[in-house]
Amino acid sequence: MRIAVVGGGPAGLYLSILMKRADPAHEITVHERNAPGATFGWGVVFSEETLGALRDADLESHTQITDAFAAWNAIEIRHGGHVVRSRGHAFSAISRKLLLEILQRRALALGVELRFEDEVGDDLPDAHLVVGADGVNSIVRARHADAFGPSVKPFPSRFVWFGTDLVFDAFTFVFRETEHGFFQVHAYPFDADTSTFIVECNEATWQRAELDKRSEEETIAFCEDLFAEELGGHRLLSNRSIWLSFLDVRNRSWHHENVVLMGDAAHTAHFTIGSGTKLALEDAIGLANAFVRHPGDVRAALVEYETERQPVVERFQQAATDSAGYFENVSRYGGFHPLQFGFNLLTRSGRITYTNLALRDPHFIRQLDAWFTGDAGALIAPPPMFAPLELAGLTLPNRVVQAPVGEAAEPDGRPGEGDAARLREAAGSGAGLVLTGLVAASPEGRTTPRCPAIHDEAQQRVWAEIVRAVHEAGARIVLQLGHAGRRASTRPREQGADLPLRQGGWPLLAASPLPYTDRSPVPKAMGAADMKRVREAFAAAAGRAADAGFDGLELDLAHGHLLAGFLSPLTNRREDEYGGTLENRLRYPLAVLDAVRERWPADRLLAVRLSATDWARRGSGPEEAVEVARALAGRGAGLIDVVAGQTVAESRAEYRRGFLTALGDRIRSEAGVPTLVGGHLTTADEINTAVGAGRADLCVLETQAIAPRTGVRW
Repeated sequence: MRIAVVGGGPAGLYLSILMKRADPAHEITVHERNAPGATFGWGVVFSEETLGALRDADLESHTQITDAFAAWNAIEIRHGGHVVRSRGHAFSAISRKLLLEILQRRALALGVELRFEDEVGDDLPDAHLVVGADGVNSIVRARHADAFGPSVKPFPSRFVWFGTDLVFDAFTFVFRETEHGFFQVHAYPFDADTSTFIVECNEATWQRAELDKRSEEETIAFCEDLFAEELGGHRLLSNRSIWLSFLDVRNRSWHHENVVLMGDAAHTAHFTIGSGTKLALEDAIGLANAFVRHPGDVRAALVEYETERQPVVERFQQAATDSAGYFENVSRYGGFHPLQFGFNLLTRSGRITYTNLALRDPHFIRQLDAWFTGDAGALIAPPPMFAPLELAGLTLPNRVVQAPVGEAAEPDGRPGEGDAARLREAAGSGAGLVLTGLVAASPEGRTTPRCPAIHDEAQQRVWAEIVRAVHEAGARIVLQLGHAGRRASTRPREQGADLPLRQGGWPLLAASPLPYTDRSPVPKAMGAADMKRVREAFAAAAGRAADAGFDGLELDLAHGHLLAGFLSPLTNRREDEYGGTLENRLRYPLAVLDAVRERWPADRLLAVRLSATDWARRGSGPEEAVEVARALAGRGAGLIDVVAGQTVAESRAEYRRGFLTALGDRIRSEAGVPTLVGGHLTTADEINTAVGAGRADLCVLETQAIAPRTGVRW
């Protein structure tokens, strides 16, 4: 088979090696636009997992690469005059130039033809298989852009890639707070004399420091001065080292006819998780293996390659995006204790978790646990999940919340035995806090005829019995108080979501006369009298909840219900003082919160359930949610229960494990208010990671013991 590889970087060279090894009869030519020794960057990092794959694929090149490695097992984090070190992280690195030399020699020895300074023109090479391994600015990808469907977008931060003659003994992160903002360094050794030294900052910091106006020499001088303490008189080395924005490359498809993409031509992963070369070499292994399984069948091999590799790469891209977001917004965590700052950094991408780090570095985790529980000298301390929490007068024994979902109310709105059983079961689970589902403040506020309410004495008495049972089980309980608004008067959920009642329905209220779905009734836009009546209903219900003995009250401003409908520009089209600007859209929800606060005891927790994003075009997003949370906290909210979506029926959900954690983290850090998050958290490890890293204060644990009977809380 005649194979043309466009691009002589690690991916293209390694594929040529593997394909030639698999079948020496292959005629393989590598076309590289640059000279043999030309390359951008300094060192390349490998994990143990990647090294194992290289060993299995080609032992000879693996041996040459590993013989040239610099290896270490520590990550060091320097911030605010403190140094935190974590061990157990096995890394190896090699000079990118040396790596290319090794792969070039190996390819030539096997009979691969290497053509340097050979620019591919408008016509791609004539071959049975054409491989685009020509990087971010791929010519091959551009030739068939309609078929590949590329997306190339810059990340919002800036970075400059230096070398230095200072040899670090760990993967070192340095954070420096300046009058311009935060700068950070990613540094690691790659041979006996040299280290990589990447300086990064977000766009706003870069602009304030006027780095866009500095030459390459001036940039070096600026960075040497900024990190003079860490460099200790050593120099920064340049290799076309200019400020860049990392490009996020994705493609709808990786192959077209006999043309296939690999490495950065197909995808990129932000450098903050150091996986670019790793993914490129693993692409080469995957593609070569596909041809071993389908010799001579180009179409079958390319389909298998893409089917196997694309999901793996997408997971790494998600982790890389999370990591890049951390560094872009690292100033949020500047006030953290050094241990928590370090743990937050180590777990930023989701690839390292609390349990994983406990295996790598048990000493670090023991220190974190002891600090988190307030006894830094303790030899044995509970993990963050089981650390007690004092929250607005409420003392909780741990950070776990159970939030059973289901509606089994009596026709008159009293909670039914099914409601009570679910809450008793949740209380007996060991969770420190139990959170009810939506409880209506008035009859017309019910979602369905089975939705429980708390607007009369009979309902209050049943709730008081439930509260006593929860307390006897050792837990605390918070009532979620709300009004379904335009999502009211629907059939029970098991019959379908948001289906209007066929008979026995009731009039709907909303900020604006917009039905929730095409089948929903048109709600009445609330007038002054409606607002007064509903506000008073909320206040009265809050008083009944207090008398029933609830430990906390959560006001519902989420999921497209009545009060949430005022917050979103998608559902609030009013032209009076309650519509338009965010300040106006907040006016009525804040008025209800004020009325509730007046009736709710000052020594008990008052929380708010808030949609952090509408997940819809032109809807509210996290930035507005931070402003809303800040306003709510200023009016007495001691906790924000962060949820997402469902503001409009056509919202485009982005559900994945822990999908609410990042949203809660942003609200917690920027609005300065404690947060509760859920989002498919099913293990103690996920909760320990989120709480220990300071991303949340409380977490909903969705367990198999409860979920099958009560549903999953979104």
